[in-house]
Amino acid sequence: MDFAIVLVAAGASTRMGFPKLWTDVCGKPLLAHALVSAQAAAPTELVLVVAPERLAHAEALSPTARVVAGGIRRRDSVAAGLAACSADWLAIHDAARALAPPELFARGLEAAQPTGAAIPGIPLKDTIKRISASRVIATPLRAEHAAVQTPQVFRRDVLLRALAATDEDVTDEATLVEQLGIEVAVFEGDERAFKVTTPLDFALARTVLSEPTWRDHVG
Repeated sequence: MDFAIVLVAAGASTRMGFPKLWTDVCGKPLLAHALVSAQAAAPTELVLVVAPERLAHAEALSPTARVVAGGIRRRDSVAAGLAACSADWLAIHDAARALAPPELFARGLEAAQPTGAAIPGIPLKDTIKRISASRVIATPLRAEHAAVQTPQVFRRDVLLRALAATDEDVTDEATLVEQLGIEVAVFEGDERAFKVTTPLDFALARTVLSEPTWRDHVG
């Protein structure tokens, strides 16, 4: 089965305040770890989407990946990655989730078969509150909600339709697919696919990478 991984790495890292994907983690940039994890999933195509000014750096970092320039918005970067590959199935994956294990991609590909779309979810650990004007207005049932990760897996035609249907920018592509009325399957996520967003996340990434079992896992 043709299966492409589109690794989205064109963000500005505004919340971190510095280029997190190019920051050293255990001897190499965080992005390099994301590439290792993606390659371990054995896709038929690997596309790396980066900011235009990072093209040369990215090509040097991963000669085997197809490197393309992304856009200002997430959806523009995803569209660029989609255009750069021909596989029937695609996993859209945030490079900041650099430690996602290879089996997560396989689970997503299997889960997406019935409807053409699937996303990884993990149970919430915290109670969730809806807040308005610094006041609690509701407490949703935790069991009915999940934290959503990437890779998000789509059949090519489904993702193309979703992107064509609206110019809206979203934080995940599944939102656009849902707007088409297509059911999005949810498969078991993995805590190692956490998103590196804060300095504490960098410390966690270094801890995970220092574990011998992790090194054996990704080969």
